[in-house]
Amino acid sequence: MKTKDLIQHIAASTSMTKTHTEDMLNATVAVLQKELLAGKSVQLHNFGLLEMQRKSARVVVHPKTRERTEIPEKMQLTFKPTQAVKDQFYRNNKED
Repeated sequence: MKTKDLIQHIAASTSMTKTHTEDMLNATVAVLQKELLAGKSVQLHNFGLLEMQRKSARVVVHPKTRERTEIPEKMQLTFKPTQAVKDQFYRNNKED
């Protein structure tokens, strides 16, 4: 689903204009980015937890050449779904 599709679905289900929905979505994304970049986690009720986690530096070895390469430390965005979301995915996958 693309942003345009998401805006269309939200606008249809809330009877708001697409312009107003797009403004709301943009504001939501801006707040999420600001909080995550500040090192805070974001808990979305009945959906999950978004947070930035530090991945430490490590050394990897190429299996063929045995060449060692250092991978630098980095920050990574992680998502932990709530139990309700996990259960819903499990039910949907079990039916397939």
